[in-house]
Amino acid sequence: MRIFILDDDINVIKVLEKIIHDRNLGTVVGKAMDGKEGYKKIELLKPDLVLIDLLMPGEDGISIIKKLKAVYSSMEFIMISQVSSKDMVEKAYEHGVEYYIYKPINALEVETIIKKVKERMKIDKTLIKIQELFNDKEVSIENRDEKDFCEQCIKDILKKLGIMGEKGSYDIIKVCKYIINNNIDISNMTIRNLCNNFSENPKSMEQRMRRTVAVAMSNIASLGIEDYMNDIFVEYSSSLFNFEQVKKEMDFIRGKTHRGGSVNTKKFIAGIITHCENKNN
Repeated sequence: MRIFILDDDINVIKVLEKIIHDRNLGTVVGKAMDGKEGYKKIELLKPDLVLIDLLMPGEDGISIIKKLKAVYSSMEFIMISQVSSKDMVEKAYEHGVEYYIYKPINALEVETIIKKVKERMKIDKTLIKIQELFNDKEVSIENRDEKDFCEQCIKDILKKLGIMGEKGSYDIIKVCKYIINNNIDISNMTIRNLCNNFSENPKSMEQRMRRTVAVAMSNIASLGIEDYMNDIFVEYSSSLFNFEQVKKEMDFIRGKTHRGGSVNTKKFIAGIITHCENKNN
Protein backbone atom coordinates (compact mmCIF):
# COMPACT_ATOMS: atom_id res chain seq x y z
CA MET A 1 0.00 0.00 0.00
CA ARG A 2 1.33 3.44 -1.03
CA ILE A 3 0.75 5.99 1.74
CA PHE A 4 1.04 9.79 1.79
CA ILE A 5 1.24 11.78 5.07
CA LEU A 6 -0.06 15.36 5.21
CA ASP A 7 0.31 17.08 8.60
CA ASP A 8 1.59 20.46 9.75
CA ASP A 9 3.61 18.90 12.58
CA ILE A 10 6.91 17.33 11.49
CA ASN A 11 7.04 15.25 14.68
CA VAL A 12 3.67 13.68 13.88
CA ILE A 13 4.91 12.85 10.37
CA LYS A 14 8.04 11.20 11.79
CA VAL A 15 6.00 9.16 14.29
CA LEU A 16 3.60 7.97 11.61
CA GLU A 17 6.47 7.08 9.25
CA LYS A 18 8.08 4.99 11.98
CA ILE A 19 4.84 3.16 12.83
CA ILE A 20 4.15 2.40 9.17
CA HIS A 21 7.70 1.17 8.59
CA ASP A 22 8.11 -0.82 11.83
CA ARG A 23 4.75 -2.58 11.48
CA ASN A 24 4.95 -3.23 7.73
CA LEU A 25 1.75 -1.30 7.02
CA GLY A 26 2.85 0.06 3.65
CA THR A 27 5.30 2.42 1.98
CA VAL A 28 5.36 6.16 2.63
CA VAL A 29 5.66 7.61 -0.88
CA GLY A 30 5.38 11.27 0.10
CA LYS A 31 4.76 13.81 2.84
CA ALA A 32 3.98 17.50 3.22
CA MET A 33 3.27 20.08 5.93
CA ASP A 34 1.20 22.54 3.89
CA GLY A 35 -2.24 21.89 2.42
CA LYS A 36 -1.65 23.34 -1.04
CA GLU A 37 1.76 21.70 -1.40
CA GLY A 38 0.33 18.40 -0.18
CA TYR A 39 -2.55 18.53 -2.66
CA LYS A 40 -0.15 18.99 -5.60
CA LYS A 41 2.07 16.12 -4.43
CA ILE A 42 -0.90 13.79 -3.92
CA GLU A 43 -2.17 14.56 -7.43
CA LEU A 44 1.28 13.71 -8.78
CA LEU A 45 1.94 10.56 -6.70
CA LYS A 46 -1.64 9.19 -6.57
CA PRO A 47 -1.20 7.17 -3.34
CA ASP A 48 -3.64 4.47 -2.21
CA LEU A 49 -4.10 6.01 1.23
CA VAL A 50 -3.67 9.53 2.62
CA LEU A 51 -3.21 10.22 6.33
CA ILE A 52 -4.35 13.84 6.50
CA ASP A 53 -4.55 16.48 9.21
CA LEU A 54 -7.85 18.29 9.68
CA LEU A 55 -6.44 21.80 10.13
CA MET A 56 -3.41 22.94 8.16
CA PRO A 57 -1.91 26.11 6.66
CA GLY A 58 -2.69 26.68 2.99
CA GLU A 59 -5.82 24.53 2.78
CA ASP A 60 -7.74 22.43 5.31
CA GLY A 61 -7.96 18.64 5.14
CA ILE A 62 -11.68 18.39 4.39
CA SER A 63 -11.54 20.66 1.32
CA ILE A 64 -8.53 18.69 0.01
CA ILE A 65 -10.38 15.39 0.45
CA LYS A 66 -13.46 16.79 -1.28
CA LYS A 67 -11.42 17.79 -4.37
CA LEU A 68 -9.43 14.55 -4.51
CA LYS A 69 -12.49 12.31 -4.09
CA ALA A 70 -14.12 13.97 -7.08
CA VAL A 71 -11.25 12.76 -9.26
CA TYR A 72 -9.80 9.72 -7.48
CA SER A 73 -12.83 7.89 -6.11
CA SER A 74 -10.83 4.85 -4.98
CA MET A 75 -8.34 6.88 -2.92
CA GLU A 76 -8.78 6.29 0.82
CA PHE A 77 -8.35 8.82 3.63
CA ILE A 78 -7.76 8.66 7.38
CA MET A 79 -8.29 11.98 9.15
CA ILE A 80 -5.83 12.85 11.92
CA SER A 81 -6.46 15.72 14.33
CA GLN A 82 -6.53 16.85 17.92
CA VAL A 83 -9.88 18.54 17.25
CA SER A 84 -12.67 16.52 18.86
CA SER A 85 -15.65 18.57 17.61
CA LYS A 86 -18.52 16.29 16.58
CA ASP A 87 -19.48 18.74 13.82
CA MET A 88 -16.01 18.55 12.28
CA VAL A 89 -15.97 14.75 12.50
CA GLU A 90 -19.40 14.54 10.85
CA LYS A 91 -18.25 16.90 8.10
CA ALA A 92 -15.28 14.61 7.45
CA TYR A 93 -17.58 11.57 7.25
CA GLU A 94 -19.78 13.41 4.74
CA HIS A 95 -16.83 13.73 2.39
CA GLY A 96 -15.82 10.07 2.44
CA VAL A 97 -13.65 9.80 5.55
CA GLU A 98 -14.66 6.66 7.44
CA TYR A 99 -11.76 6.53 9.91
CA TYR A 100 -10.56 9.15 12.34
CA ILE A 101 -7.46 9.15 14.59
CA TYR A 102 -6.97 11.70 17.36
CA LYS A 103 -3.66 13.14 18.48
CA PRO A 104 -1.51 12.28 20.38
CA ILE A 105 -0.79 9.38 18.02
CA ASN A 106 -1.25 5.89 19.40
CA ALA A 107 0.73 3.23 17.49
CA LEU A 108 -1.77 0.41 18.09
CA GLU A 109 -4.69 2.58 16.96
CA VAL A 110 -2.84 3.60 13.78
CA GLU A 111 -1.99 -0.03 13.00
CA THR A 112 -5.54 -1.24 13.61
CA ILE A 113 -7.16 1.42 11.46
CA ILE A 114 -4.72 1.12 8.54
CA LYS A 115 -5.28 -2.64 8.54
CA LYS A 116 -9.05 -2.08 8.45
CA VAL A 117 -8.67 0.23 5.46
CA LYS A 118 -6.42 -2.30 3.69
CA GLU A 119 -8.99 -5.06 4.26
CA ARG A 120 -11.79 -2.92 2.88
CA MET A 121 -9.74 -2.01 -0.17
CA LYS A 122 -9.11 -5.71 -0.77
CA ILE A 123 -12.87 -6.37 -0.71
CA ASP A 124 -13.49 -3.45 -3.09
CA LYS A 125 -10.86 -4.80 -5.51
CA THR A 126 -12.57 -8.20 -5.43
CA LEU A 127 -15.86 -6.55 -6.37
CA ILE A 128 -14.13 -4.73 -9.21
CA LYS A 129 -12.59 -7.97 -10.51
CA ILE A 130 -16.01 -9.61 -10.49
CA GLN A 131 -17.35 -6.59 -12.36
CA GLU A 132 -14.54 -6.84 -14.91
CA LEU A 133 -15.37 -10.50 -15.51
CA PHE A 134 -18.95 -9.50 -16.13
CA ASN A 135 -17.88 -6.69 -18.45
CA ASP A 136 -15.81 -9.13 -20.52
CA LYS A 137 -18.95 -10.94 -21.63
CA GLU A 138 -20.11 -10.11 -25.15
CA VAL A 139 -23.57 -8.58 -25.40
CA SER A 140 -25.01 -9.34 -28.85
CA ILE A 141 -28.31 -8.81 -30.65
CA GLU A 142 -29.05 -12.51 -30.27
CA ASN A 143 -28.57 -12.12 -26.54
CA ARG A 144 -31.34 -9.60 -25.92
CA ASP A 145 -32.91 -11.95 -23.37
CA GLU A 146 -29.86 -11.43 -21.19
CA LYS A 147 -30.32 -7.64 -21.38
CA ASP A 148 -33.98 -8.03 -20.41
CA PHE A 149 -33.01 -10.35 -17.58
CA CYS A 150 -30.50 -7.81 -16.24
CA GLU A 151 -33.05 -4.98 -16.26
CA GLN A 152 -35.61 -7.13 -14.49
CA CYS A 153 -32.99 -8.23 -11.96
CA ILE A 154 -32.10 -4.60 -11.19
CA LYS A 155 -35.77 -3.71 -10.73
CA ASP A 156 -36.35 -6.73 -8.48
CA ILE A 157 -33.52 -5.66 -6.17
CA LEU A 158 -34.78 -2.08 -6.00
CA LYS A 159 -38.28 -3.37 -5.18
CA LYS A 160 -36.90 -5.54 -2.36
CA LEU A 161 -35.13 -2.46 -0.98
CA GLY A 162 -38.38 -0.48 -1.14
CA ILE A 163 -37.04 2.25 -3.45
CA MET A 164 -38.59 1.41 -6.84
CA GLY A 165 -40.89 4.43 -6.58
CA GLU A 166 -38.08 6.88 -5.79
CA LYS A 167 -37.03 9.31 -8.55
CA GLY A 168 -33.42 8.25 -8.31
CA SER A 169 -34.31 4.59 -8.88
CA TYR A 170 -34.84 5.24 -12.60
CA ASP A 171 -31.43 6.90 -12.77
CA ILE A 172 -29.86 3.87 -11.06
CA ILE A 173 -31.47 1.53 -13.60
CA LYS A 174 -30.17 3.67 -16.49
CA VAL A 175 -26.62 3.71 -15.13
CA CYS A 176 -26.57 -0.02 -14.34
CA LYS A 177 -27.84 -0.92 -17.82
CA TYR A 178 -25.35 1.47 -19.43
CA ILE A 179 -22.44 -0.13 -17.55
CA ILE A 180 -23.55 -3.66 -18.43
CA ASN A 181 -24.44 -3.04 -22.08
CA ASN A 182 -21.25 -1.11 -22.83
CA ASN A 183 -18.87 -3.36 -20.89
CA ILE A 184 -17.65 -0.42 -18.82
CA ASP A 185 -15.00 -0.80 -16.13
CA ILE A 186 -16.18 1.53 -13.37
CA SER A 187 -13.11 1.12 -11.17
CA ASN A 188 -11.56 4.36 -12.43
CA MET A 189 -14.79 6.26 -13.07
CA THR A 190 -16.84 8.49 -10.81
CA ILE A 191 -20.62 8.51 -10.61
CA ARG A 192 -20.49 12.06 -12.00
CA ASN A 193 -18.65 10.77 -15.09
CA LEU A 194 -21.39 8.22 -15.69
CA CYS A 195 -24.15 10.77 -15.17
CA ASN A 196 -22.63 12.95 -17.89
CA ASN A 197 -23.92 10.38 -20.40
CA PHE A 198 -27.55 10.98 -19.43
CA SER A 199 -28.00 14.50 -18.14
CA GLU A 200 -27.01 18.08 -18.83
CA ASN A 201 -27.02 18.49 -15.07
CA PRO A 202 -25.06 15.43 -13.87
CA LYS A 203 -24.74 16.84 -10.35
CA SER A 204 -28.52 16.78 -9.86
CA MET A 205 -28.74 13.24 -11.24
CA GLU A 206 -25.96 12.11 -8.91
CA GLN A 207 -27.73 13.71 -5.93
CA ARG A 208 -31.03 11.99 -6.81
CA MET A 209 -29.26 8.65 -6.92
CA ARG A 210 -27.46 9.30 -3.64
CA ARG A 211 -30.71 10.26 -1.89
CA THR A 212 -32.34 7.08 -3.19
CA VAL A 213 -29.44 4.94 -1.99
CA ALA A 214 -29.75 6.64 1.41
CA VAL A 215 -33.44 5.65 1.53
CA ALA A 216 -32.41 2.08 0.66
CA MET A 217 -29.90 2.07 3.53
CA SER A 218 -32.54 3.34 5.94
CA ASN A 219 -34.94 0.60 4.80
CA ILE A 220 -32.34 -2.16 5.07
CA ALA A 221 -31.30 -0.91 8.52
CA SER A 222 -34.93 -0.99 9.67
CA LEU A 223 -35.22 -4.59 8.46
CA GLY A 224 -32.10 -5.48 10.44
CA ILE A 225 -33.53 -3.96 13.60
CA GLU A 226 -36.73 -5.97 13.23
CA ASP A 227 -35.01 -9.21 12.27
CA TYR A 228 -31.22 -9.50 12.04
CA MET A 229 -31.63 -12.74 10.06
CA ASN A 230 -34.10 -11.29 7.56
CA ASP A 231 -33.22 -12.68 4.11
CA ILE A 232 -33.12 -9.28 2.40
CA PHE A 233 -30.98 -7.80 5.20
CA VAL A 234 -28.53 -10.72 5.08
CA GLU A 235 -28.28 -10.64 1.28
CA TYR A 236 -27.85 -6.91 0.73
CA SER A 237 -26.60 -5.20 3.93
CA SER A 238 -22.93 -5.83 3.19
CA SER A 239 -22.95 -6.41 -0.58
CA LEU A 240 -24.59 -3.08 -1.49
CA PHE A 241 -23.45 -1.02 1.49
CA ASN A 242 -20.56 -0.69 3.89
CA PHE A 243 -21.83 -2.79 6.79
CA GLU A 244 -20.26 -0.47 9.38
CA GLN A 245 -22.36 2.35 7.94
CA VAL A 246 -25.49 0.16 8.05
CA LYS A 247 -24.85 -0.42 11.76
CA LYS A 248 -24.51 3.34 12.27
CA GLU A 249 -27.84 3.81 10.50
CA MET A 250 -29.40 1.18 12.78
CA ASP A 251 -28.08 3.02 15.86
CA PHE A 252 -29.45 6.29 14.45
CA ILE A 253 -32.91 4.76 13.95
CA ARG A 254 -32.79 3.39 17.50
CA GLY A 255 -31.98 6.90 18.76
CA LYS A 256 -28.53 5.95 20.03
CA THR A 257 -26.69 8.46 17.81
CA HIS A 258 -27.44 11.83 16.23
CA ARG A 259 -26.25 10.84 12.76
CA GLY A 260 -26.91 7.88 10.51
CA GLY A 261 -24.60 5.98 8.19
CA SER A 262 -23.13 7.36 4.98
CA VAL A 263 -23.68 5.76 1.56
CA ASN A 264 -21.38 4.93 -1.34
CA THR A 265 -23.38 5.11 -4.59
CA LYS A 266 -20.62 3.49 -6.62
CA LYS A 267 -20.43 0.47 -4.31
CA PHE A 268 -24.22 0.21 -4.40
CA ILE A 269 -24.29 0.10 -8.22
CA ALA A 270 -21.36 -2.32 -8.45
CA GLY A 271 -23.11 -4.58 -5.93
CA ILE A 272 -26.36 -4.61 -7.89
CA ILE A 273 -24.53 -5.57 -11.09
CA THR A 274 -22.68 -8.34 -9.26
CA HIS A 275 -25.95 -9.75 -7.91
CA CYS A 276 -27.47 -9.77 -11.38
CA GLU A 277 -24.41 -11.49 -12.81
CA ASN A 278 -24.58 -14.22 -10.17
CA LYS A 279 -28.28 -14.82 -10.84
CA ASN A 280 -27.66 -15.02 -14.58
CA ASN A 281 -25.02 -17.76 -14.23
